[in-house]
Amino acid sequence: MPKDLKMTHFDQRGNPRMVDVGDKEATHRQAVAEGFVYMSQACLDAIQGASAKKGDVLMTAQLAGIQGAKRTSDLIPLCHPLPLDGVDVEISPGVFHGDRPACRIQSRVSSHWRTGVEMEALTAVMAAALTVYDMLKGMDRSIQIDGVRLLSKTGGRTKDWNATLCP
Repeated sequence: MPKDLKMTHFDQRGNPRMVDVGDKEATHRQAVAEGFVYMSQACLDAIQGASAKKGDVLMTAQLAGIQGAKRTSDLIPLCHPLPLDGVDVEISPGVFHGDRPACRIQSRVSSHWRTGVEMEALTAVMAAALTVYDMLKGMDRSIQIDGVRLLSKTGGRTKDWNATLCP
C-alpha cells in the first residue's frame, strides 16, 4: 500500500473501524441505484398476470427493498445506521437489453444526515432482486441478477455524481 494512502476504515494498527462522522455537517443526500433480474418468459408472464404461486412478486419485492435499505447497517459491517427520510423502490417488468425478459429495479433513498445513502440504495435493489428470485425460483432456477449499480448521488462534501457523466 502506498505510504500516502490513508485507509479511512482502518486504524493505525490495521484494525477495522467505523469512521467518525460526528463533526460533519448534516446535509440532504440522495442516491439512486438500479439492477435487473433476468428470467424466463414464463416467469415474466407470471409476474405480469399476477399468477406466481407465492403471491404478488412486485409488491413483496418492493417491501423487501424498502426493508433492505432500512437494515443496511445490519448487513454491511462498517455502514452507519442512518435516519432515512424516504425509500422508493420501483420494479418494472418487461423486456430489456434486446429480447431478455426481466424486471428492472430502481431505488431512490434520501436522508438528511452526515453520510451518504449509496449503500442503502444498492442494498434496496439487491434485497428486491433476491426476493424476485426467491418467489420465482420454483419456476426457473436460472434467474440471473445483473447490472446492479449506482446511478447517481447528491449531497455531502463531495460533488454530485451521475453515472451517465462517467466514462
